[in-house]
Amino acid sequence: MRAMVLHEPKDITQKPLQLEDIPMPEPGPGQIRIKVTACGVCHTDLHTVEGDLPLPKLPLVPGHEVVGVVDKLGEGVSAFHAGDKAGAVWLYRTCGECRYCRSGRENLCENAMFTGYHVDGGYAEYMVVDEAFAYHLPANLPDPEIAPLMCGGVIGYRAFRLSEAKPGDVLGLYGFGNSAHITIQVARHLGIRVFVFTRSPEHQEHARELGAEWVGRAEDTPPEGIDSAIIFAPAGPLVPKALSVLNRGGTIALAGIYMTPIPEMPYNLLYFEHTLRSVANSTRQDAIELLKLAEEIPIHTTVTTFPLEEANEVLQAMKESKFKGDGVLIP
Repeated sequence: MRAMVLHEPKDITQKPLQLEDIPMPEPGPGQIRIKVTACGVCHTDLHTVEGDLPLPKLPLVPGHEVVGVVDKLGEGVSAFHAGDKAGAVWLYRTCGECRYCRSGRENLCENAMFTGYHVDGGYAEYMVVDEAFAYHLPANLPDPEIAPLMCGGVIGYRAFRLSEAKPGDVLGLYGFGNSAHITIQVARHLGIRVFVFTRSPEHQEHARELGAEWVGRAEDTPPEGIDSAIIFAPAGPLVPKALSVLNRGGTIALAGIYMTPIPEMPYNLLYFEHTLRSVANSTRQDAIELLKLAEEIPIHTTVTTFPLEEANEVLQAMKESKFKGDGVLIP
């Protein structure tokens, strides 16, 4: 099968992914094989390919926003049938035995494995996944539009929950790419006002189209304070900026897996019971809830599709914010 393979992390301008013909994976007991119809391109893929994250496996096929059709069943599979629409997310497998798994916090599992990181992911024509960590997908949404939900959407939804935003509150979104343009639809559906902080004029216009009440840059002063915030951009200096406009008792959720250093800041920015929290991965329940909302709202994602072999170019364009919404690879 065709796949984009990483042998050595490099700057994306050096095109580190190579199109190769590799053996087709076979599903083991309790696993399904997915014929990939779409795979979203995520900032975590960029951090992987460029070496910002330590890699446990090389060579590696990245990609974890996986959408497709069940192609083959391993022994004992009962939750899926051949031909079912199915997908996979960043969380590939947990141990089920550590104290985090036993307490309903599987996203913190000490032995977790991640798609496109510990195991080969969706920048390929096929991939395998445990049926317990695969998802039935909305029938009313096109495959390319579902792909961004599988990571950007899921982690954005978890960050949204951890931000503790409530109906009538003002939620600030810092950065307006993959996750944010999905999260704003959930927030608006639930009656939450949204302010968007982003430097890109195109992203600012996109935010307005999706219902942002106010749009500006991170250094701008919004018309009123915000009650909660989610920082999607991996830029540490945004933290004190967001804290400076956060209302008393507010919460900021940091949605990225990677962030540049947070600068030293005065204690008064944290005073008045401000909460600053990171968001680590997501649980299966997060994905289930988001996919249900996606079907009900319905959530519409803005995507630009590209052939699989253009993965390097797409990652570079994403890094440079050159397209609106999400890039999706079509094998």
